[in-house]
Amino acid sequence: MKFNKEKFIAVLSYIVSRCENKSNVGKTVICKLLYFSDFNFYELYEKAITNETYIKFERGPFPDHFKSITDEMINKGDLIISKQPYHGDTTIHKYYLSKTPDLSLISTKELSVINDVIDKHADKSAAEFSDYSHGDMPWAIADDNDILDYEYVFYRDPEYSVRAYDD
Repeated sequence: MKFNKEKFIAVLSYIVSRCENKSNVGKTVICKLLYFSDFNFYELYEKAITNETYIKFERGPFPDHFKSITDEMINKGDLIISKQPYHGDTTIHKYYLSKTPDLSLISTKELSVINDVIDKHADKSAAEFSDYSHGDMPWAIADDNDILDYEYVFYRDPEYSVRAYDD
C-alpha cells in the first residue's frame, strides 16, 4: 500500500473541520479518529482510505506521517495549532483550519465511514479514546513501536467490528 498524502491531508482537514469546536478534541483524539477511519474502512472494503502507516505507541495508534504533514500544513498557513488550558492544569493542542477542506478526494463511502467514526468517538476524552483504542486487535497484537497490521481488523472483538460476518 502506498501512502496517499493528498488523501491524508483531505481526511485530516475534514476531521479537524468537524471537530474544531469540540473542547475535548486535540492531537490524541484526532490521531485516533484517523486510525479508526482508515482501519474501519479497511474492515468494510478491504482497502484503507489513506494507506497511512500507524505505529503502536503507549497512548494508542499514531499516524506515521502526522507530524510531517501537520508541520507542512502549518508552514503553508492551512492549519493552526493552539495550546489551550484543559481541565485544570493540563493543556490540549487544538487544531483549526484556515480554509474549507477540499472534499473532492474523499468518496461518499469514505466520508460515510469517517462520519460514523466521528459521531461514535469524537466526544471521548483523549484518555478514554486511548484506552478504547488499546482494545482494538491491530493495536493489541502489535509490539510497542511496531507498525499496526491492517489485516488484524478481521480478528476484532464484536465491540470494535464494523462489518457483518457470516457465522
